[in-house]
Amino acid sequence: MPTVIGFEGSANKIGIGIVRDGVVLSNPRHTYITPPGQGFIQTDTARHHQKYVLEILRKALDEAKLTSKDIDCVCYTKGPGMGAPLVSVAVVARTVAQLWNVPIIGVNHCIGHIEMGRLVTGSDNPTVLYVSGGNTQVIAYSQKRYRIFGETIDIAIGNCLDRFARILMLSNDPSPGYNIEQMAKKGKKLIDLPYSVKGMDVSFSGILSYIEDCAHKMLKANECTPEDLCFSLQETLFAMLVEITERAMAHCGSDEVLIVGGVGCNERLQEMMAAMAEERGAKVFATDERYCIDNGAMIAQAGWEMFRTGNITPWEETWCTQRYRTDEVEVTWRD
Repeated sequence: MPTVIGFEGSANKIGIGIVRDGVVLSNPRHTYITPPGQGFIQTDTARHHQKYVLEILRKALDEAKLTSKDIDCVCYTKGPGMGAPLVSVAVVARTVAQLWNVPIIGVNHCIGHIEMGRLVTGSDNPTVLYVSGGNTQVIAYSQKRYRIFGETIDIAIGNCLDRFARILMLSNDPSPGYNIEQMAKKGKKLIDLPYSVKGMDVSFSGILSYIEDCAHKMLKANECTPEDLCFSLQETLFAMLVEITERAMAHCGSDEVLIVGGVGCNERLQEMMAAMAEERGAKVFATDERYCIDNGAMIAQAGWEMFRTGNITPWEETWCTQRYRTDEVEVTWRD
């Protein structure tokens, strides 16, 4: 069975994972963390990845107890993601593939999440809710493609949570969304926020503007606590996501939901989805922070599926793109 190495660096995490026949042999990563109130800038994030990529590569090989001679294929994130971080990691992946004289595969980041989720949870043909810092999509497989049934029409849910964390000056360690989740557990008052579902799509920018206004006015007037705002934001955003996911399940006749992406680690989102699924006689599948947060193993796993079906990227096409739709990829490895 082929042994595949995957390089991921589309956002603020540099990760390298090694996979062989559905077994994750290693999966180290390093996160770029900025001070409270700040997001991560492309150029600074790219410098972080350049600084740590060789250290993470050595760690991945050491943990897997392998050498370069054991690797059959190099995979990297082709997109979507932030331009400078994507390119900085792709350059390393291309160099390594040429030094080791093995084929290279450009992997769609979103499909990496889906294939890792399917592998780890054992879900067969789920309706997928993909929620992360840069993406929000409801996806289902049909006729050699992962079809997008609904998505955000403006910002991603993770971006919405991150920006609200900046307003409250919450720490970015380990992540803004995690710290919002912990504060939300202590919230008691549900503040009425705009609920913006448009057919199968969702919109988060108006909610963000509204709650930012609430934060300035209501906190000053002692009408609520920061914990109440975190609680209210989570409940509203997640209710919207559960609604569009349920509608996609009904359309597809699906009895499985798979939650992937960094926001998919959120226990409250998993709880709300489980309540909906139970009413439908369906099952919810989710992974923990090892695999729902960006990592190299997910790129390796999707690349492994592509490699075994002969889906290699020609050298002249080993570029990166910030916009790479989930439904652009021909899924050669599924019936």
